[in-house]
Amino acid sequence: MDNALIMELLRSRDERALAELKRKYDKLCLCVAGNLLSQREDAEECVNSAYFDVWNNIPPDSPEDLKTYLCRIVKNKAIDKLKYNFAEKRNPTMAVSLDELAECLPADSDDSISARKLAGDISRFLKTQDEKYRKVFIRRYWYGDSLADISGHYGINEKTVATYLFRTRKKLREFLRKEGYEYE
Repeated sequence: MDNALIMELLRSRDERALAELKRKYDKLCLCVAGNLLSQREDAEECVNSAYFDVWNNIPPDSPEDLKTYLCRIVKNKAIDKLKYNFAEKRNPTMAVSLDELAECLPADSDDSISARKLAGDISRFLKTQDEKYRKVFIRRYWYGDSLADISGHYGINEKTVATYLFRTRKKLREFLRKEGYEYE
C-alpha cells in the first residue's frame, strides 16, 4: 500500500492504517531505533510509541513525506529513551557520533538560533554535497550507523568513511559560519 492510501486511512481513523504502516516501515523503524539503543525491547517500545504518536497526530498533522515523518518520531523517541537509560552514563556508540557532530554545530547559547532554522540550513548544505558524502553523513548522524556498518554498506574502507565525515563536518562548519552562525 502506498503512503497516500495510508495517509487517507489515518485521516479517516481506520485502524488498518497502523497495520499497513507497521508492515511497510517496521524494519526501517527498528533499524533507526536499534542503532541508538542497545536493547531490542527498548527499540520496539520506541517504534510502537511512534506508531501511537502518528495515530494521534494525523490529523491534524499532514506530512508530505510519511516515511521521514515516522523516522523522525522514532529517532526522537529513541533519543529520549537513550537519555532516560543513561541519565548518568553515556552510550559510547551514539555519544561518539553526536560528539563528532557537535564540533561543527554553533554554540547553543545563542537564543536567536531556532532548531528548525538550523535543521533547514543543514539540509540545504547537504543538498549541495556530493551524493556519496551526503549519504555517508546521513547514515552516521541520522541513522547512527557505525563506521564499520557504513563501510560495509557502501563497499569502502572505514578510513575513507572517516575522511568523508571529517571533510563534510569541516565544510558544514564553514557553511554555517557563512550563514551567520557564531562559534565560541
